[in-house]
Amino acid sequence: MDRKSIKSLCALGVLSSASALAGETELSTVDNSFVMICTALVILMSIPGIGLFYGGLVRAKNMLSVLAQSLVIFSLLFVLWAIYGYSLSFGTNESELVNSFLGNFDKFLMKGITPDTLRDSLSDLTFFSFQGAFACITGCLIIGSFAERIKFSALLFVIVVWFTFSYVPLCHMVWGGGYIDSSWHAYDFAGGTVVHINAAVCALVGAYFAGKRIGFGRENMTPHSLVMTMIGVALLWVGWFGFNAGSELAADGTAALAFANTCVAPAAAALSWTAAEWLLMKRPSLLGACSGAVAGLVAITPACAFVGIGGALIIGLVSGVICLWGIHGLKKLLRVDDALDVFGVHGVGGITGALLTGIFCAPSLGGMGYNEGWETMMGQFTGQFASVVISVLWAGIVSFVAFALAGKIFGGVRVSLDEEREGLDLTTHGERAYNFM
Repeated sequence: MDRKSIKSLCALGVLSSASALAGETELSTVDNSFVMICTALVILMSIPGIGLFYGGLVRAKNMLSVLAQSLVIFSLLFVLWAIYGYSLSFGTNESELVNSFLGNFDKFLMKGITPDTLRDSLSDLTFFSFQGAFACITGCLIIGSFAERIKFSALLFVIVVWFTFSYVPLCHMVWGGGYIDSSWHAYDFAGGTVVHINAAVCALVGAYFAGKRIGFGRENMTPHSLVMTMIGVALLWVGWFGFNAGSELAADGTAALAFANTCVAPAAAALSWTAAEWLLMKRPSLLGACSGAVAGLVAITPACAFVGIGGALIIGLVSGVICLWGIHGLKKLLRVDDALDVFGVHGVGGITGALLTGIFCAPSLGGMGYNEGWETMMGQFTGQFASVVISVLWAGIVSFVAFALAGKIFGGVRVSLDEEREGLDLTTHGERAYNFM
């Protein structure tokens, strides 16, 4: 492998710079242990983190439905990842045209993968597990937009279609050497496009298909437990260190930069959201601070290894304010009941972070430099913009088809009005989160 290929793969997090440049082909127990820990942290984000964050934001009668959706979607996607997702995402297809969008089936059902199979300095099984956790949390993010009214059966069908035709191709296009990487040389270290924009667009489409909740805009729909939401955010922030730093796939200086930026950006975003909310709405809320922290985590995700601390600080400050507008101003313009503001935070934050990566990666602004193929800030920004547009359109088209098919197959994607009024915990799952209800 030549240095140009190595540099490109390092920029994508597929290779660690230290091991690649040294020509390392043996298992690094340090790197392998580091990535296994990071994988566990990403799983921490998904099941308890997303579950409690979203669960606290819904009404008490729908708490268990959110937890069930998170757990089952995570489990479903890891199974699909093992069957064909990993092979199609990170395989290399012999056809150049096909390889622009998908890999191959060489590792179908993990064929040929053993404890001795290596992917550079890592066990192939460790890389498989780490990337699988990414796919799973992306699916879990989607559920917040149409919470409290979606059919469980229709949701699972949509998730399978979305994973197969949206997540897997976008993952390959960005991280597997496909079209976005090879043609646009876009930076996305840990998932601004693949994870956040991808999930948020699907969530927004689903919110339109599901329609507005009964009483939306008239009845009180305040979160039933901000304590749980705060715990969920704390788990998300801790897990995000594995999400971002782990994407280097090595315990080196680049991982340390991603780790530090994951401290700075969400902290700045939580403060800017709180300050803006205090100024505009006359009081700072815990929910606002929590939402701001998540917005900063989302925005720094694509940029965390490519910008300096100063760039991360500005990305955090900007994302806090613009995502606040996303859940108040943009949401009204879109005329949609995005129940838990998935698009306002993950969509707007992901787009903001992806675009600002093209600016603050500039060496003159303390960044790490432009990706292979670009020599100017405008060039890199063009690549970032193209990656955003492609991701939005791709995820939007796939999601529209998925929800349309689900509606036809399951007689609509939304539960009946009586079921919605009684709550999904009892009507869908036959259980209650709280026995006193």
